[in-house]
Amino acid sequence: MLGPSRKFYSVAPGVEVSCEGRRYVVTHVMTHSSVLAKDLGTGESKTLRVEMLTPIVEADSTQEQAERDLALYSDEEWAEGQRRLFFIKPLLEKPVRYRADVEEVAKVAGVHFTTLYKWLRAFLLSGHVSSLVPAKAGPRTGTRMLSAEQESVIQSAIDDKYLSEDRGTAQDVVDEVKRRCRRMKLKVPSHITVRARIRDIPKATALRKRGLRDEARDQYQPLRGSFPNANHPYSVIQIDHTPANVIVVDEVSRLPIGRPYLTLAIDVRTRMVAGLYLSMDPPSSVAVGICLSQAICQKREYLAYLGVTGEWPAWGVMGKVHSDNAKEFRSRALSRACEDYQIDLQYRMKKTPHYGGHIERLMGTAARIFLGLPGKTFSNPKERKGYDSEAKAAMTLKELEAYLVDYIVNKYHKNIHSGIGMTPLVAWERGISGSDKEPGIGLLPAPEDPARVQLDFMPYEERTIQRYGYQLDNVHYYDRVLDPYINSVDPKTKQKAKYLIRRDPRDISVTYFLDPADNRYTAVKYRNVAHPAISLWELNAAASRLKEEGLKGVDEDQLFDTVDRLRQRVDDALNATKSAKAARRSAARRPPGTRPAPAKQPARTVAVPSAANDESIHGQKGANDQSFGDDPFAEPITPFSVSLKR
Repeated sequence: MLGPSRKFYSVAPGVEVSCEGRRYVVTHVMTHSSVLAKDLGTGESKTLRVEMLTPIVEADSTQEQAERDLALYSDEEWAEGQRRLFFIKPLLEKPVRYRADVEEVAKVAGVHFTTLYKWLRAFLLSGHVSSLVPAKAGPRTGTRMLSAEQESVIQSAIDDKYLSEDRGTAQDVVDEVKRRCRRMKLKVPSHITVRARIRDIPKATALRKRGLRDEARDQYQPLRGSFPNANHPYSVIQIDHTPANVIVVDEVSRLPIGRPYLTLAIDVRTRMVAGLYLSMDPPSSVAVGICLSQAICQKREYLAYLGVTGEWPAWGVMGKVHSDNAKEFRSRALSRACEDYQIDLQYRMKKTPHYGGHIERLMGTAARIFLGLPGKTFSNPKERKGYDSEAKAAMTLKELEAYLVDYIVNKYHKNIHSGIGMTPLVAWERGISGSDKEPGIGLLPAPEDPARVQLDFMPYEERTIQRYGYQLDNVHYYDRVLDPYINSVDPKTKQKAKYLIRRDPRDISVTYFLDPADNRYTAVKYRNVAHPAISLWELNAAASRLKEEGLKGVDEDQLFDTVDRLRQRVDDALNATKSAKAARRSAARRPPGTRPAPAKQPARTVAVPSAANDESIHGQKGANDQSFGDDPFAEPITPFSVSLKR
C-alpha cells in the first residue's frame, strides 16, 4: 500500500522525531542541515542530520483511511474548496487574528464565524485545499469516536501539561489523561489517540504556549514577498527544459540511443537547484510534475540511489513556480496538484524573457557541463564538424544523471555565484538559519510520506476493471486486489465504474491502482510477468516501428516482441563488432610469416563507362562490343595505360 498521508512535518524545538530507531526530542536547530536533540531513552544530547529524521508514526495510525486522491474530487467540490480558501486567505496572512476579523469575513462568506474557525483549523493542520472540500455524508472508515467527556479530558490535559511553560512531554499528557479518566470513571483513550491530538496542534501555537515565542516567530512567520522579489528560500521557483547536448547509450548494449531532455528547477532567491528530471521523452506537464515532486521531497534516498555523496538540503513546498507557457506543459493533474499544495503555478507570458533569466543561466551552466562529456553534440553543427558524437557516446541515462547531480551538489552549489556574491549553499543556509542582517525562515516542513507527493504529481488515467485486469497503451496489468471491482457498475451513472491509475513513465512495468475502499494505492504489475521492465519511451518506439512496418491494431505481444527484437538487433550488432575487433587483434599479434595469405580472387573485369565510350582513348568501338544493359559490372575491362607526369 502506498500514499496514506499528505501531511508535512516540521523539525523545530519541542518536536519528537525518530532517528535510526531511537526517539528524540529536538532542543535546538543548529544549521540548515543539523539539529541538537535529546535521546528520550538515555537523556543524552546528540547532533543529528535533519535528513536522517523521520516523524513519529504510531503503530496503528496507518490503519486510518487515507485522504481522497486529488483526481477524485469533482469540479464542483474542488471549486467549493477554492472558494473557502479565498475567504480565509486574508486571515491566514495575519500573524495575529482577532475574533472581530473572523466575524467580519464570516459575514462576507455567509457563514457563522465558528464555521470559519473550522475552515481555518482544517487548513492550518493540513496546508491543502482538499481539507476545505466538504466531506461526504457518513463517518469515514477508520474514524474513532470519543465521547465529549473523553475529548474534554484530553484537551484539558494537553493545556495543563503540554501547552504550558513547564513543557511537559507527550508521555506526561498520556499519563495525565489516564489518571483523570480513571478518577472520572471514563474509558481511557488509547495513547495513540492522545499523541495524535498533540500532533494536530499547529507548531507555532505549541511553541508560543510552551514559552518559545522567539522560536515561533523565527520558524513560522517568514518574510513573505511576491514575484519578482523573491526574498526567502522557495518563495519563487523557475523551471525550464532543454535537450541535453550529449548522446547517451543503452544500459545493456552501450550503443547510442539519442539525446535526452533535461528539466531543471531553480530557487530564485538562493540559486539552489531545487530538482531535476532527465528523460528520453520530450518535455511535458509530466516532466514538470515529476521535477516539482522531487523539489518538494528530501533528496537523501535519491542521492544514495545514484551513488552520489554530498548534501542537497533543498526541500519543502514552494510559493510560486514559473514555467514555460507552451500548452504541452498544462494538464489537469499538474494544476490540481499545485492548487492542493498551495503552489501558485504561473506560466511565463510571451515576450517576457527576463522572467526566466535565472533558469536560463542555469541551463547555460548545464550546457557547459555537457561539453566535457563523451558523445557531446555541441551547440551547433559547425562546432560539431569532425566529431562523431554517436561513436564517442559512452554514458547511459542513469550515469549521465549521476554525473549531473554530482556536479550540482558538489561543485555548482559550492561555487560562488556572481548574481548573489556567495555560493548557493551559503545563501540557502542564511535563508534558513538567518544572518546578522536578517532572520531566517527556519527549516521548511518535509513530507511525512514522499511517495504520496510523487503520486499526486504523477500523470493518471481512468480505466474499468475487466476479468484480465486493466489495460494502458495496449499493455495489460493485473493483481488480486482488482478482483472485487471486476465489471463493477457506478451506481450513479449505471455505467461500468472507472478507477484511478497512476504510472511513472520511467518504468511502466508497475502501475498504481487507487483502491476506493481505503483511498490507498496498490502497486499493480504486468499481467504477463515475463515482460521486461521498460520505459514509456521504449514502448512508444516499438509502437512507431510497428506502424512503419504497416501493422495496424497491434497487441501487447507484438509490442513486446518488437522491443525484444530491437534489443536483439542491438546485441547482435554489438557481438559482431566485438568479434571483428577480436579477429583483427588476433591477426595483428601473429608473426608476419604465419599470417594467412589473402584468399586468391578470380580475375574480374570492371568497366569504366565513361572511358569505354571515349574515342580519344580507344578510337572507334570494336566490332566485338556487346550490350550489357544497365549492369556496368558485367562488362569486360578494356586495358589501357596511364602515365603520370609532374
